[in-house]
Amino acid sequence: MSSVVVARPRPTRAELEAARGGTIPDLVAPDLRVLFCGINPGLYTTAIGCHFGRPGNRFWKALHLAGFTERLLDPSEQAQLLARELGITNLVARTTATAAELSPAELRAGATHLRGLVADLRPRWLAMVGIDAFRVGFDARDAVMGRQPQTIGGTGLWVLPNPSGLNAHYQLIALGEAFGELRRVAFGPRAAEAPIARLEVTGTQSGNPVEA
Repeated sequence: MSSVVVARPRPTRAELEAARGGTIPDLVAPDLRVLFCGINPGLYTTAIGCHFGRPGNRFWKALHLAGFTERLLDPSEQAQLLARELGITNLVARTTATAAELSPAELRAGATHLRGLVADLRPRWLAMVGIDAFRVGFDARDAVMGRQPQTIGGTGLWVLPNPSGLNAHYQLIALGEAFGELRRVAFGPRAAEAPIARLEVTGTQSGNPVEA
């Protein structure tokens, strides 16, 4: 399935600065298979109104490599995730230039709000993208990547690597494999094999300090 995506102009410096402190709507619906949870929106994401919108962020490539999507989606096509039983929210709604600007209190308050959202929407899995924020927000200092022992009601918790280009610990293929492990659990053994060999891995592997 092909799709023509119209190129968007990059936000101006003034538009990026105007995004500071703003928010971006969640992409959610009841009974999703996986609700992905970013740390918080970055300036670029809020400026264009698309989750994980900064070109250096590898979230959309990791989704495709893992087999969650049959082709690489542009952030502007994010609404198509709902038909695939996938959604996106954030631990903290406030837009910042970097996640380092968030206080521990904000992360913990975000986790409290997130628990309420999950209780209302009942996704099968909540996948937190970024282990450090998860450890602080959920008071789980010993948490490791992958499936977590705790749940939120009937919703399982999973921690994925941060797909920011700044995360040098995970190259793109490793990100795809980490996301793929969740896909196989969420969609079962009949899920299609991940298309890692079919995606040309030439995307940005590093980025500047503006996160998702």
